[in-house]
Amino acid sequence: MKATKFIIPLCCLTLTLSCKKEVDKEKTTSETVIETSKEDKIKGTSYAEISIAQGGKWIDGSRNHKEYSNGTSFKNVSELTVPKEHTDHSWYIRYEGPGWESNKVGYRLYLDWRNAIDIFGKTTDEIILPKVGQDNFDSYHEMNDWGMDILKAGKSMGIGSIGRYLDGKVLHFENVDQTNAKIENTNSSSSVNIDYKGWKTGNDKINLHSKLTITPNHRYTKHDVTPSKAIEGIATGIVKFDNIELTKKTSENKKWAYISTYGEQTLVPDKLGMALFYKTDEVAQAVEGTDDHLLVFKPTTNTISYYFLGAWEKEKDGITNKEDFTNYINSLLEQLNKNNQLN
Repeated sequence: MKATKFIIPLCCLTLTLSCKKEVDKEKTTSETVIETSKEDKIKGTSYAEISIAQGGKWIDGSRNHKEYSNGTSFKNVSELTVPKEHTDHSWYIRYEGPGWESNKVGYRLYLDWRNAIDIFGKTTDEIILPKVGQDNFDSYHEMNDWGMDILKAGKSMGIGSIGRYLDGKVLHFENVDQTNAKIENTNSSSSVNIDYKGWKTGNDKINLHSKLTITPNHRYTKHDVTPSKAIEGIATGIVKFDNIELTKKTSENKKWAYISTYGEQTLVPDKLGMALFYKTDEVAQAVEGTDDHLLVFKPTTNTISYYFLGAWEKEKDGITNKEDFTNYINSLLEQLNKNNQLN
């Protein structure tokens, strides 16, 4: 990683969030951004954002791809059409994609071909995303006063993201015509909306809409996924680690189930619990992939809805053992059994 790409005082971002008077639009041949407006400021105890570099330019990088070089600062935007030049480690999007958080936990999505979801473990109940990656681009890989990036996603989908399981492999988002991300913050929730246009896998090309929503005081994210075409193999899952047991449970009414893991599965390392709750009638099969515990959905053009969460032992008033984690996710499964949703 390039640890000195950007050195940006947090006060600049705070000024941008609080004092921006109106929405400006900036266009180049490869990107469209809509700057964050006054109404998009941080609200309540959930928050979502996407932040891009400015003041630099695209150059040929060291790995035969483009890099955004000599950026002077970051700016938060409410909407972004991802530049064609952008890929992993191109130094353009702060912490490489959109982020969302509650007062319990934070998440980020790699907005490139990997399309994995990572976890920001928080040691505080304050909003932390506006300062993540501001001092050095990838400083979040080390412990900070707010916490750190705790999950090693590797070649997996991380937790709760989308890929396609085809011929025994998980296909990510290597071939997409256009990706657009939009941020929503309200008093009751925060969301990241992503539209993938022309996602090609195998012999199929589809559009896919993804909405990731988090609410105050909860760890879980609700993920709503809507494909434009009914194809086999659309999948989600949890990253798989050696010597970490996968646990499964189905609700009493058989309409909901979860898969979960618990143990030393962080970069620290220390204890982390992860769980994914899904509707049983939406899933065709559960599969053990090379890098993921997978849930493969039935072909549909209807919206698929599921929940995922991470619970880190170092979070404020956190869950510190497997028994408590199991009791916690069982209580959520009971809510789904009773209400068909998590509130």
